[in-house]
Amino acid sequence: MSGTTLDTGALIALETGSRRMAVLVEEALANDIELAVPAGVVAQAWRGGGRQARIAKLLRASVTTIVPLDRKLALRVGARCAASGSTDVVDVSVAVCAHDRGQPVITSDPGDIGKIDPSLTLLPPA
Repeated sequence: MSGTTLDTGALIALETGSRRMAVLVEEALANDIELAVPAGVVAQAWRGGGRQARIAKLLRASVTTIVPLDRKLALRVGARCAASGSTDVVDVSVAVCAHDRGQPVITSDPGDIGKIDPSLTLLPPA
């Protein structure tokens, strides 16, 4: 599967005006390329109200998939936390999501994500 998985730093970079993130979203829309956003990432980044127009637009986009943390995925993420030694459920869910989809991760936290799954391609959001 093609596309990109976004972490919280990617959403924050988009909201604060990162040109790189704006281009990534534009290209995804123009080429119908999936942008996967784990549900925990949305929870970390979202603060509500009218202050987050760019994130809100991204979350409504047809190419955006908000990946739910359902029972099956929650069990996998918990097991991966134990295996990797990570206590950050959201980072682990990002790594699992990207790995499952064969996608690179746009992340502001490459050290932690890389420790969870060294096979992932990690790209900066800005």
